[in-house]
Amino acid sequence: MTTGLLHHLEIYVSNLAKSKEFWSWLLEELGYRSFQKWDKGESWKLGDTYLVFVQAEERFLEPPYHRCRVGLNHLAFHADSRQHVDHLTKRLRERGVSILYPGQHPFAGGEDHYAVYFEDPDRIKVELVATMP
Repeated sequence: MTTGLLHHLEIYVSNLAKSKEFWSWLLEELGYRSFQKWDKGESWKLGDTYLVFVQAEERFLEPPYHRCRVGLNHLAFHADSRQHVDHLTKRLRERGVSILYPGQHPFAGGEDHYAVYFEDPDRIKVELVATMP
């Protein structure tokens, strides 16, 4: 039964090329596969859920996104394990992605919340969290 499960999420981005470069490797690491491509967007799919990234029109680029305004605050993904969080943290750093809350990493969400927090090119916060036993 799929009632209530997330079908898809569509995010408008300021620079599609940068967003594709950032999101494609990450989503593939999480098991997503490229699903749809067109000149103004691309989507990745895992099971019955897919994420869509679309180039925003020039007239909608100001003001820029900020997670503390009304709207999306962050995206959170399940990791397989703590080791998966650690592996992706290392890959993020190798790619020059800053880890948020470095002084509290990997417990920035609390002592029972093992996760890495970072931002995409538009500064949308992303979380990868391992379910604690």
